[in-house]
Amino acid sequence: MGANGLTYGAQPPEPPVTVKIHHVPPGLSPWAVPWKQPWSGSWFGLGSFGGSLRGPGAAWGGRCGSRLSPQTGPVTARVRGAGGAGGLIWRNICLPLCSYSHTRLSTYDRCPFELVRCIRHILQSEQRLVQEATNTSCGAGGQAMDTLSQRHQQINQAFEELRLATQETENELRKLQHSQEYFIIQYQENLRIQGENKRQLHPNTHDSISLKSQLSSLTSLPAAERTEKESSLQSKRATVEAWLTREASTLQKYRLDLSEQHQKTLGLLRKQQTLILDEELIQWKRRQQLAGNGGPNEGALDVLQSWCEKLADYIWQNRQQIRRCEHLTQQLPLPGPMEELLSKLNADITDIISALVTSTFIIEKQPPQVLKTQTKFAATVRLLVGGKLNVHMNPPQVKAMIVSELQAKALLKNESTHSESSGEILNNNCVMEYHQTTGTLSAHFRNMSLKRIKRSDRRGAESVTEEKFTILFESQFSVGGNELVFHVKTLSLPVVVIVHGSQDNNATATVLWDNAFAEPGRVPFIVPDKVLWPQLCEALDMKYKAEMHSGRGLTEDNLVFLAQKAFSSSSNNPEDYSSMTMSWAQFNRENLPGRNFTFWQWFDGVVELMKKHLKPHWNDGAILGFVNKQQAQDMLLSRPNGTFLLRFSDSEIGGITIAWVADNPNKQGERLVWNLLPYTTKDFSIRSLADRISDLNHLLFLYPDRPKDEVFAKYYTPPLSKAVDGYVKPEIKQVVPEFTSPNPEPSGGASTFMEQTASPSVSHPGSFIVYPSISDNMLDPDGDFDLEDTMDVARHVEELLRRPMASQWNSQQP
Repeated sequence: MGANGLTYGAQPPEPPVTVKIHHVPPGLSPWAVPWKQPWSGSWFGLGSFGGSLRGPGAAWGGRCGSRLSPQTGPVTARVRGAGGAGGLIWRNICLPLCSYSHTRLSTYDRCPFELVRCIRHILQSEQRLVQEATNTSCGAGGQAMDTLSQRHQQINQAFEELRLATQETENELRKLQHSQEYFIIQYQENLRIQGENKRQLHPNTHDSISLKSQLSSLTSLPAAERTEKESSLQSKRATVEAWLTREASTLQKYRLDLSEQHQKTLGLLRKQQTLILDEELIQWKRRQQLAGNGGPNEGALDVLQSWCEKLADYIWQNRQQIRRCEHLTQQLPLPGPMEELLSKLNADITDIISALVTSTFIIEKQPPQVLKTQTKFAATVRLLVGGKLNVHMNPPQVKAMIVSELQAKALLKNESTHSESSGEILNNNCVMEYHQTTGTLSAHFRNMSLKRIKRSDRRGAESVTEEKFTILFESQFSVGGNELVFHVKTLSLPVVVIVHGSQDNNATATVLWDNAFAEPGRVPFIVPDKVLWPQLCEALDMKYKAEMHSGRGLTEDNLVFLAQKAFSSSSNNPEDYSSMTMSWAQFNRENLPGRNFTFWQWFDGVVELMKKHLKPHWNDGAILGFVNKQQAQDMLLSRPNGTFLLRFSDSEIGGITIAWVADNPNKQGERLVWNLLPYTTKDFSIRSLADRISDLNHLLFLYPDRPKDEVFAKYYTPPLSKAVDGYVKPEIKQVVPEFTSPNPEPSGGASTFMEQTASPSVSHPGSFIVYPSISDNMLDPDGDFDLEDTMDVARHVEELLRRPMASQWNSQQP
């Protein structure tokens, strides 16, 4: 084996030939498929030649040659037809395999076996790569799929076991029924024969005691005849009693055996029900809860419903079998414990079906977890076994009401027989509807509205946005022809009731904390007061990615920045925060040091700003965001003048600033990092970020070295159209004095604006004022658009455009 290829010995009389074997690049493999495919046929399977190609003889050589000739045509045609770089690459890489078609002097023309070896090598290599890729794909994601499929396989196997067990008890029950019917027939037949044989026997007696009356009636007969007849009757009585005793014992054994089989089947039903309800359904509900924080969709209920319906079917079949056993026992009472056994079986199977029905009454679509009064909202409840149990034949009505956390606890403890409400919901009644095509029974509440809320006494420092309520859905229906009546209830995820939009961010914090850290089976609505920082990071990342509608979430550096802010730390090592805990008070009750807002309020402000105005730029990777002022300065000073980056404001909720590097106009040769006064959502409602960056000519490169037009040009507002009817349309443009060119020169004479304003990187950011203070009433305090105030904004803009820019800046100087 040489460095450039593999050396093989050809068949005599051909001399040894050295062949360089080239692989086919993945991008060009489809070109070779029509040519390679016939070589992988039955006569050229990878195992056809074993481990050696030295033994086929001349016949194989002829067949290789015959294969070679017709296959080179299509390859040559494609090579000649390939243009550009693709054709050049193809010719260069595959030249050893097809150059003979051009020159007729190919090595393979003299030695077809070498072509066989070459192609086999390529096919083996490709198969190995495919296998490796398949194994790799079965790694992380594959393991999850394997776990899921194993669980589903386990459930399906359990259903098959239940089917066989139910079928077996059904067969045994039929045997028991036939045996009992035969027993009764034989019993009656024996009594009939005795009545026919003995006139003294009363025709309507149906038990062996009548034989005693026969014996007593024989006293009037002669002694010899009486003795003979007594002996005959005694013998018959003994035979009948022995047979009845034997058959009764057999029937009792059948009954006991069948009860034991039903006990085993009930054990299988409980196990399967636990797997479906306590694991699969609980996991679905957990996914639904995390989806409230932006996690993946909880998934459809179709598979779960099919499992629950199968379970209901087998439970109902076994219940009917037990009922039939009870009927047989009542029809022919026999001494023994059967009545107690069947009574217990009936109670157990009723408990199982009750648990199934009550657990499968679920909320398919949750109501909003931040619920504003006087606002319409929707929800959907569903009974997964409704179709199978024919509940839709008499459609039940579902009622919704809002209850407090304390009332929810009482409901789960069954301490409250009559549900009490903590508020009034309009349009809170709905009839369940059966959808024939999907087989679902559900109630869709489309127009509910919370009219009023009654709050309880709050604990300690708890605010109204920390108080949790829940929507209770309840209904009553019967199954089996009113045989069983169910009163079902289900609680929604916790909701926080607000009366004004300004409470939304704090309410969202309560919901996020509850959704992220609630434990299954908890007492409503208990959550840990503190959690590990990595756990909180996972919740924040999930929320952020969901709001950005992007897979680009929070990086490790972003999370370190957040940890520094949350814990007032300067460490850049992620491991330093891995064991630290964050309490609810630190999260959204106590203000950050030196600020008038909490950690969550700052983070939520960033999310709202990005969601409303800057989402495309984040998804493009144009916004670093989570960078403090010192980090920005260190990063920019290593780059050329005009390099800039976008970072979130430390001092203002929902603010983002532009930091850039430029020369210090007051000191020759010194470079400084400047920070523009932060923009907020109101600023971007007037002019977009991309247009603002376009306005500033001194901004040249987005950190580290991307030309700004390359990044932002697709978001620039198109130029205004020409004047119409003699009117010239005004245009708002952002200007930073003294930065009207990429490399401004300091002015001589009087002090300039830049000389009067220190760099934000070395002084308080409030000293760098870019815009005059303009009162903007277009947005209400919640950041919502107010149509009534838009004319005021227009007048402000018009006034701004009329005034000379210099006078505006001068008016801002002390």
